[in-house]
Amino acid sequence: MSLEDELKQYRRQIATDAYPMSIGELANLYRDGEMDIHPEFQRIFRWTPSQKTRLVESILLGIPLPSLFVASNEEGVWDVVDGVQRLSTIFQFMGILRGEEGELLDPFVCGEAPFLKSLAGVSYDGKSNDLYTLDSTQRLDFKRARIDVKIIKRQSDNRAKYDLFQRLNSYGSVATDQELRNCLLVSMSKSHYEWLVSISKDEDFLSVLEMQDRLLNERYHMELAMRFVTLRKIELSRLSKIGNIGEFLTAEVVPFVAKSEMELREEEEVFRKTFRLLRGAGGPEMLRKWNPVAERTEGPFSLSAFEAIALGIGFRDADASITPELVAAKRVELWSMPQYAAGFSTGKRADERMRKTIPTGRELFA
Repeated sequence: MSLEDELKQYRRQIATDAYPMSIGELANLYRDGEMDIHPEFQRIFRWTPSQKTRLVESILLGIPLPSLFVASNEEGVWDVVDGVQRLSTIFQFMGILRGEEGELLDPFVCGEAPFLKSLAGVSYDGKSNDLYTLDSTQRLDFKRARIDVKIIKRQSDNRAKYDLFQRLNSYGSVATDQELRNCLLVSMSKSHYEWLVSISKDEDFLSVLEMQDRLLNERYHMELAMRFVTLRKIELSRLSKIGNIGEFLTAEVVPFVAKSEMELREEEEVFRKTFRLLRGAGGPEMLRKWNPVAERTEGPFSLSAFEAIALGIGFRDADASITPELVAAKRVELWSMPQYAAGFSTGKRADERMRKTIPTGRELFA
């Protein structure tokens, strides 16, 4: 296929439009529920009050802002692909930003700006009970400021939206790979994102992980849930092609959002049964290393144990023949194998390790 043929093929997969809109128009779309800036992301993005103040200052000074990128979903609502933090700041300054539960958030009050020193302590319209507010003329100027909006039309496929998100990826300071995946998921299919959130809150799952608050805050438990769903039935021939596990999981978002409701129900049933079994077999100890010489559990949560034991049970769909007693015995058997002696995974990439652990787990519970 020639370059021109490829250009024609991929241009057909993404339909776009673009035009400038005033902040007032964008605010009306948001109020009317015709634009979704995903309040779920507010805990992910980390703009400081100083960054927010500089944005307000830029608008008041007439400094052009970068374009917003939105994707029109099946209902015609605009999902913001790039520009979440900018819009959140603007709407919070205007006093119309809502949180995850639909609650109205406290309006943002500016600090001292690099050029406009008098902006310190200024709110949009005084509803926050501050002494200083923009006057009516300044509010009109603010609302009439225009931002270019690039629109991915709803006939564009999910792969196109995914690729655009990956290329732009300027939501703010995204801390972890899973937070990026969560942004992708919400942009592509909010129902699949909510499903992943739901299973990752499973009590048995969290009990078995026994994870530190820091890792929970970074959504590592959601990454492990994604690993379980993605890897439990993976063809062994694909293990050598995974490469970087983070990039692999992010790329798997596209096929994941293609799963039907029935497929998700089946996945959820296996997921919950697997971690119920693990909790009944010994809880967190089941996903930690067993020292067969000292006959004791050692160390924290082990990805090797997760890949061999949890995925091994999951591969068998957590069959009724797999009892808690069997799980406990298989865990001892795993760590008694010579190839899983201390340091077997030291210095190995995740895909190298998984070429051993995943097939071993399937054999353990065969």
